[in-house]
Amino acid sequence: MAWPLLSSNKGTGPVPMNRKGTGALPNHLIPTRLSYAEDALRIFSLPEVILASPSGNAEKDAPDDISLAGDGFDTVIKAKMAVESVSKCKNKVSCADILALAIRDVIVLSGGPDYKVELGRRDGRTSTKSSVGGHLPLARFNYKQLRSMFASHGLSEVDLIALSGAHTIGFSHCNQFSNRIYNYNSQSSIDPTLHQGYAKQLQQACPKGVDPRIAIALDPTSPQRFDNSFYKNIQQGKGLLASDQTLYTTRKSRRVVNAFASNTTLFEREFIAAITRLGRVGVKTGKQGEVRHDCRVVNNL
Repeated sequence: MAWPLLSSNKGTGPVPMNRKGTGALPNHLIPTRLSYAEDALRIFSLPEVILASPSGNAEKDAPDDISLAGDGFDTVIKAKMAVESVSKCKNKVSCADILALAIRDVIVLSGGPDYKVELGRRDGRTSTKSSVGGHLPLARFNYKQLRSMFASHGLSEVDLIALSGAHTIGFSHCNQFSNRIYNYNSQSSIDPTLHQGYAKQLQQACPKGVDPRIAIALDPTSPQRFDNSFYKNIQQGKGLLASDQTLYTTRKSRRVVNAFASNTTLFEREFIAAITRLGRVGVKTGKQGEVRHDCRVVNNL
């Protein structure tokens, strides 16, 4: 649902980004599903999302994936082509590994920590719409739902909170949080956990009937930089998504949020540990899967 397009706006407040293909973007545009914590559990299976289906039945055609940016796919595809053009590297580097390296690179280029990427993944051979449902936490999830989904993959609550910090970059489309700023419930039109001033700014950036290609930066304070501002934002009620803000409104997770907000070194250490563990979830190695020649299609048997 989200590839991080780092806005050139350096101010505070919601940063709208036009998905029509216009507007200035930085030269180091790199794709990563990390921009959306809801997608974190699937970032290393994204080569299956790149696969195309003439019948429109691939993972990329599922409702939860339909808004993924084509330029993100193109970056991985072109990187794979460049690797394949080197004779000693041909048929040796998987699309899954290229994606994992791209994730690390966008974090570093955005000012985040560098870390060693474990390699040796292989690519899957199937991609269907039906494989998406039930595997992506949703923007409206509460803490219990998030915790349950991450736990099902062997990831801890600290992993969940640390990986959510990747929302310091990236964006979300207006329909992912519009219920928080319009007609929230019978008592309040705005989600009471949302900073009221921020909510008004979001209403201006995402008026009713807004173009669905318009997206808003997840981090209203430093959308270009990978830092611990995500946690400082949700302390102030400025979590864009309900699944962000719940990390602070839930007493059990608030302690970790406060710790990460006050200690960048701690956040970065836990983030590296969490993303390394995430990179081991569901990977194919050895004789499983294949090393795809073209990230868009499976190899001919």
